[in-house]
Amino acid sequence: MTTSPEPAEKLLAALRGVRGLRPATPAVKPSTSWVPWDWDTLAVDLRPDVVEVRVVATSLPLPPLLAEATAVLTEVLRHGPFAGAALRIVVTDLDASALRSETRATRSGP
Repeated sequence: MTTSPEPAEKLLAALRGVRGLRPATPAVKPSTSWVPWDWDTLAVDLRPDVVEVRVVATSLPLPPLLAEATAVLTEVLRHGPFAGAALRIVVTDLDASALRSETRATRSGP
């Protein structure tokens, strides 16, 4: 489980720079203001041996998106308390917009 919000927030900030991926969070966000943390941190689990970041793909193809996410997230981990942890990126869902953009690209292909 996430032990501190700061490393998770740094990972999320880096992930937000990757177009085509977003943090995988519950579909329904709380409607009350008493939640004292960034809801997106629920997409990150930090353990000494494994850091898991769950994402939703909003575009395709996945391999280049995951390669970019791996690079930026590994860089963040390298400079923090989880430097020795393995990084696991889990694609939990594919947003419908990814399928629409892939369908348009296929129709207008070469």
